Amino acid sequence: MIVIKAILQAKSGMEISLEELLKGIIPSVQTEKDTIVYTLHRSQEHMGRFLFYEKYKDQQACNDHMTTPYLQELLRQCKDLLSEPPEIELFEEIAGFTRTVNS
Repeated sequence: MIVIKAILQAKSGMEISLEELLKGIIPSVQTEKDTIVYTLHRSQEHMGRFLFYEKYKDQQACNDHMTTPYLQELLRQCKDLLSEPPEIELFEEIAGFTRTVNS
């Protein structure tokens, strides 16, 4: 499995706009059959800081996601809302577990 950590920092005053834009891509990504996890998180410590945690079946699935028209459009739209370029780091999953919590 391939894991990506992507951190995005909004410009001051653009936090809500960036959050709405980022949330908007999730339905499209959900249609990608080899995208296993794609979750958006808001920092509790840094205003306007967001984290995407992404998990893909393999490198090809990751590559496929990166070239989708909707991701390219999101990146284009984000440019004016970000205070710095996105911080993206790739990982390879080597151990761990996933627990499902029943409410």
